[in-house]
Amino acid sequence: MERQSRETQSIPLFTTGALFALIWLMLMEQFLSITMGMADTFMVSGVGEAAVSSVSLVDSINVLVTQLFAALTGGGAIITSQYLGRRDRESAVRSAAQLYTVSMTATLTLMVVVLVLHRPILRLVFGAIDADVMRMCETYFIITAVSYPFIGLYNAGTALFRVQGNSRISMFASLVMNAINIAGNAVLIYGLKIGVLGAATATLTGRVFAAVWVYTRQQHSDNPLRITELALLRPQKNLICRILGLGVPSGLENSMFQIGKLCVSSLVSTLGTAAIAANAVANTVSSISTLPGTTISIAMTPVVGRCLGAGDKKQAHRYARLLMLVACGGLAVFNLVLYAVIPEITQLFSLSAAATESCIQVVRVFNIVSVFFWGTSFTLPNALRSGGDARFTMAVSILSMWLFRVVCSYVLVLGFHAGLLGVWIGMFIDWTCRSICFVVRFKSGRWTEHKVI
Repeated sequence: MERQSRETQSIPLFTTGALFALIWLMLMEQFLSITMGMADTFMVSGVGEAAVSSVSLVDSINVLVTQLFAALTGGGAIITSQYLGRRDRESAVRSAAQLYTVSMTATLTLMVVVLVLHRPILRLVFGAIDADVMRMCETYFIITAVSYPFIGLYNAGTALFRVQGNSRISMFASLVMNAINIAGNAVLIYGLKIGVLGAATATLTGRVFAAVWVYTRQQHSDNPLRITELALLRPQKNLICRILGLGVPSGLENSMFQIGKLCVSSLVSTLGTAAIAANAVANTVSSISTLPGTTISIAMTPVVGRCLGAGDKKQAHRYARLLMLVACGGLAVFNLVLYAVIPEITQLFSLSAAATESCIQVVRVFNIVSVFFWGTSFTLPNALRSGGDARFTMAVSILSMWLFRVVCSYVLVLGFHAGLLGVWIGMFIDWTCRSICFVVRFKSGRWTEHKVI
């Protein structure tokens, strides 16, 4: 009996073709997701640096919120993937339904909070910024907050498709969402001349469509994770506790990480509008070079989760190492290309000469460092989380963020007058420290010892 079990476990759970299809479509989806942010920044840049700054500042808060949503979704996805690996379809459907319950409750609550307290939140985070920038920030913040429930619906649906090895649905939804966003930007920003209001409205419209379409597909009769009755959405303490047990540590990790970034954004805002604009464009453009790492991070959950759900730790290790190899190779290629073409890319944005020079400088340093440390900082920990090791990754990420990125950034900028580059160097120091911790943890194998389901 034991021999038969070992033989069953030795059968590869994912073929090369299945992995390629999963990763390739995810890469396209992530590229489309980034172009949506770039479209807002690029198309708003024609209105002026104040508009670029306002979109950038509010998006730094929105990223905090959406990362929290993604963490909760990730907790549910890990549990569902392990049930699928165990071939327990009934429990997988129940966990899928509870994922929707948790996601929609969280997103609706945060939407109401932002709509009521948007002005105090902006003043608390960014303090004294130009009146023009603050006015645009308020407009962009209110409208994008309305999209929070749709982000939650979209994230839950796409996560459930991915744990089944299907990333085609989310890729198509992202494609159409981007098309709506770009077309809306063209009409509202350039046609109706409503600037930041137009950018926010176009983004909201795209997200509404994507959320409704993905949920409709998720409810199709041939989907094994279809929610067959409303009773499944009624809160179930046991499953919600398991989802939150994985999602809350990841949510706290992402939230504290983004709060730290907000502190750094506040520091950048003291360097002037040109520095804010340069930082906004650099953040947007540099995200292109991390696409392979981001894609593989998402792929870790269905792949590693299914292996551990099937009780095959050896395959979990093997696939995690293989995915990390793919991520690092992709990061090297993408960063090399961006290093070469960044001067041409910055010309597409309406930046001042000082902002352009600063943007090129920080992006090129970013390209060099991320080849060696981005994957081990952000892709590898998703393998650990898929094994239920969320508390360890939370502790490392939070401590490293505050002890190294935030403190070092303030010391370099205020003490050594290193300007915008000092902020980014603080970030690189943070990457190095967390990379060391995550690599040691992965090699120890302790991340596979947690009981998730």
